[in-house]
Amino acid sequence: MADDLAQRPIVIKRIKKVAGGHHGGAWKIAYADFVTAMMAFFLLMWLLSAASKSTLHGISDYFKTPLKVALAGGSGSGDRDAILKGGGDDFSRQEGQVQKGATREDKTRREAKKAIRERAERIKLEGLKKKIEDAIEANPSLKKFENQLLLDITPDGLRIQIVDEQNRPMFALGKADLQPYTKTILREIGKMLNDVTNKISLSGHTDGKPFPTGDKGYSNWELSADRANASRRELILGGMDTQKVLQVVGLSSAVLFDKEDPLNPVNRRISIVVMNERAEKAVTMDNPTIDIDVEDEPSTELLQKPEASPL
Repeated sequence: MADDLAQRPIVIKRIKKVAGGHHGGAWKIAYADFVTAMMAFFLLMWLLSAASKSTLHGISDYFKTPLKVALAGGSGSGDRDAILKGGGDDFSRQEGQVQKGATREDKTRREAKKAIRERAERIKLEGLKKKIEDAIEANPSLKKFENQLLLDITPDGLRIQIVDEQNRPMFALGKADLQPYTKTILREIGKMLNDVTNKISLSGHTDGKPFPTGDKGYSNWELSADRANASRRELILGGMDTQKVLQVVGLSSAVLFDKEDPLNPVNRRISIVVMNERAEKAVTMDNPTIDIDVEDEPSTELLQKPEASPL
């Protein structure tokens, strides 16, 4: 038996293991893991680029003190305190998320642009004021009325006031009929108002002397409105664009130039305001709150007390 075993040849069986190579599936798993990781990375980069500064700050706070945020909730994970402490949906939040940092930046940017526009507009109106003043000085027919022409810059824009003098009224007594020299003044001004794109507002004013019929019939209210419209027509005849007129009002003696003496002739006047952007918006709103004719301190020369005179 032993001899038989010794004589049997020893057979060594070698099993050759063949790897899949490029036809195998191991590399596909690795590649899939790599693509997944890259997708997660780019998704994270996109989320970080779309987040506001306040959101990034909240994320940073969360990873610095996660336990505090988890227990107390609030601004650690967003841009405002949560109503439900410790987390949960905030049903008081409107659709979308208001970012405080972005809001402050936008507000500052808007205010800066507004300040630039107002500054440019004021420079433009000051240029128009200078041009009208130069025209008055250069025109002999206007220069003799320069004491009756008052120009100033107000919060509403450039205001041009044509006031009465004791012996040189702008209108016929108690009527809306313009004197010839008043027509000349208005037509010359009308030519120059087209130099700016701003809209204008006209207001008529009377002194404090009432009509014999009082306010029940034709009164200072109707007279001031009629005089404002008569002035509007002369401005247009002078060449002013009809689309520039935004408002025509009669204020009677409600806004006196000389509040101490309601019968002073300077209270009888026509006020033309070349309105700035703020004033235009106030007039075009449903409930305007603009002060049409806020008076500055009147000139001492204009407030001399003449004898009471008719309208």
